[in-house]
This record gives sequence, structure tokens and C-alpha cells, in this order.
Amino acid sequence: MSWWSDVDGDDDEGEYDGFDESSIRTRPNPKANRPRTKTRPSHDDAVAGRVMTVDRGRFTVLIGEDTPEEHAVAASRARELGRTAIVTGDRVDVVGDTSGESGSLARVVRVQERTTLLRRSADDSDAVERVIVANADQMLIVVAAANPEPRARLIDRYLVAAFDAGVTPILCITKTDLADPAELLSEFAALDIRVVTLSRDDVPVDELTELLVGKSTVTVGHSGVGKSTLVNALVPGADRATGVVNTVTGRGRHTSSSTVCLRLHSADGRTGWIIDTPGVRSFGLGHVDPANILRSFVATAHLPEGPPPGGIPLTEAHDWEIVDRVEAGELGESGRARLHSLQKLLDTTGPSGPAGAR
Repeated sequence: MSWWSDVDGDDDEGEYDGFDESSIRTRPNPKANRPRTKTRPSHDDAVAGRVMTVDRGRFTVLIGEDTPEEHAVAASRARELGRTAIVTGDRVDVVGDTSGESGSLARVVRVQERTTLLRRSADDSDAVERVIVANADQMLIVVAAANPEPRARLIDRYLVAAFDAGVTPILCITKTDLADPAELLSEFAALDIRVVTLSRDDVPVDELTELLVGKSTVTVGHSGVGKSTLVNALVPGADRATGVVNTVTGRGRHTSSSTVCLRLHSADGRTGWIIDTPGVRSFGLGHVDPANILRSFVATAHLPEGPPPGGIPLTEAHDWEIVDRVEAGELGESGRARLHSLQKLLDTTGPSGPAGAR
């Protein structure tokens, strides 16, 4: 007889009757909570909103946008989102207490599909991307004509990031009363991008507002170029902190420490969104696919009139054809200078791009 046989010797029936569960040790459950399950709730009652600010794990979400019930709520990240990035400009679904009352807290349970995603890396050798803003339509690149001195290569990096994200760039030159921006602008003459200039006594608020209404626009720029001052002029009451440029180093002091989404209004009642970001002194492109950069550059170039050489438009040429044809002068000296700058950039972002292959 085996050791598990019935104590009465009957091996056919009731062979386990001699055992009970009284001696089984069970793990205590002091919290009296239910066991975890892999089945997640569908959150069919979630409401949609726009992320306005992100601050240390808390999100300000605008609910009921453009309705009489529009209001902001504070929200945290739902556990099921894990490490999913939530950034300013994201469209999200929230549940919980969405009243917006003082002390209330909702939960972000879903991040909706993004139309665009502006990213940067710590440096060109770092492939880990850092998401800055989601769902932007335009990038307002703010550069000073002087104090601090303009950095054309930093503008190149902003343009590359904009092209990579599918965002339309707008170049805004400030402090033109201190220096003539003509030399700087000549470097970008080959590109078909909108340029706006302003000085201390001439801020074209109406012109800029007309460019921004109906769009979601992210501002980028070096510290001290007047970006926050410009935002304050476009959005009265924004009260973004402004600073001065160090007279010894020529660098601006970081004043804005957070990214915030602000609504601007035109004189005729139309609205748009402007997303102000902290100033940065570097803009890594380690996450960018170099193979896309030249084609993006040509797609935004001022193309010559008349039939293209060989019958193939420059925008449809292969990467190596673009290089050869620009070198041959198809976009003039400005186009050649732009290509050399972008080729140098490509050499630093990875060996697989056209510049690295030549």
C-alpha cells in the first residue's frame, strides 16, 4: 500500500478522505485587498482633455475645451500606463474626480494617438529621446540678432527636429534694434520658411497672432533671446518669467523652468495655442534618422523655376542626387551652404545617413 492510500485500506474510493486543509499555511492579507488581475478596466466613462502643464508627476488637464463647461483638473498617472510619457500638448482620457474642485484629483488612463512628437536627446551620441511636446503644428524658433549672439548651427538643429517631427518651422528674429539680421538670414535664404523680425519698440503682435491662431505652436530658443517676453506680449497675463543676458559670458539665464500651454486670442475672437518651453543651450539629435534629413531640407527649399535638369524635380531626387545637384548650384550659394551645414550635422547624428555614406 502506498503512503497516500485511504486510512481504512480502501484504495478504490475515498483515498483522500484522511486529509484536510487544516494544516495548510496561507499568506496573511492584512490589507484585505483583492488579488491582482491582468484584466484592466475599459474606462468607457473617461473624458477627453488636453495636457496644459506637467509638474513632478502631476498634470493639469483642460476638460470640455471651447464649451461652457471648460475647466482644468489636476490629475496623476494611472498605474496601467507604466512609463508611458505624458507631455504638454498630449490629448488624454481621464477618470475619477474631474470636477476640478480644490483638492480633487483625477487619473490619466490613456494617451490618445499623437499627430506629431517633438523630441530631443541629451547629445548627438545619445539615442534615448526626450519628448518635449506632443501634437504641435508649428515650431516658433526664437533667435536674437545680438545679445546673445545668434547661433546658426543651433537653428539648424531646431530645423532638423522640426522636419523630423513633421512640424512647420517659423523663424523669429528678436532684438533687431541691436544688430542687422541680414547676414544671419542669408544663411537660410534657400529655405522656404516664414521669417518674422522684431525689435524692442516694434513687436508685430498682430502679424504673429495671425500666424498662430488655429494652430498649436511650440516656442524654442536659447536662453536670453526674449522668448518669454514675446509670449507675454502675445498672451497678456501669461506672466512668464523674463531674465537678462550675462555681460561676461554672453549667455542668458534660465528663467522659465517648465513647459506650459497657453491660449492666445486674435482681435476677431479666433484662438490658438502657444506652448512655451524652457530655454536650452544644446539640442541633441541622437534620436533622429539621418536618412530623412536631406529630403526634408529639399522639400522646404526655394526651388528654381523652369524644367528641372534631367526632368526629375529636386524633391523627388534620391539623397545622392540631391547632394550632387545642390553642389552643382541648383539652389545657389545659399543652398550649398545649407547643404554643407546639414551634412556636417548628419555626420554627428549617425553613420547611416547620406553624409556619412559619402
